[in-house]
Amino acid sequence: MKILLSLSLVLVLAGSAFADIQDPPMNDFGPTRKLGRAVSNLLYGITEVPSTVVKINEREGNSAAASYGVVKGVGRMFYRLHVGLCELFTFPFPTERGSYRPAYRGNIPWIHGGYEEFPPELGFETKYRYSRTDYGY
Repeated sequence: MKILLSLSLVLVLAGSAFADIQDPPMNDFGPTRKLGRAVSNLLYGITEVPSTVVKINEREGNSAAASYGVVKGVGRMFYRLHVGLCELFTFPFPTERGSYRPAYRGNIPWIHGGYEEFPPELGFETKYRYSRTDYGY
């Protein structure tokens, strides 16, 4: 009886050791997130134009923002519309390397041309977390 009880206890503990595998890292990206990305790229892709103009104005000045910034923003807008249409029609299927990740490269901090997963929100989202738990004192 002791052996049976010990064996069942070991099996229960060993079974719970595999619980981490039930939530793999790619579980954050799924078909519903891909559909949400597609809809937001189609609806808010136009916000790339003013957002890109503002970024280039801060980095390179007014004349570059009025010329190069507008052209780059329009190009980024059309790219978001294209990716949004592709993701809208293929959202049930894992198309990007067997997963539901975005088709474009992420916004790498040291490269000035990466795309974020969702389009910019034109000042409605803060970059700072105002919470008491963030401060060490």
